[in-house]
Amino acid sequence: MNVSPQTMRGREVPRLALSPDEAAASLGVSRDYLDDHIAPELRWVRRGRRKFVALTELERWLEKSGALTLEGAP
Repeated sequence: MNVSPQTMRGREVPRLALSPDEAAASLGVSRDYLDDHIAPELRWVRRGRRKFVALTELERWLEKSGALTLEGAP
């Protein structure tokens, strides 16, 4: 999953987690679709008003969802 790193004092810092809007964009779905169909299956980190999902969690969900789809294929 390619997420552009942030720059801090001239150094690139890799992203470890995404906001719900960023997660939706990275999956190519709307925020409403993420909230309704995907978010309940993800483990979220909440701190104050902020909410994040780890990139590894998104990758885990994709792997699991893809495997479920393939198992049901003829």
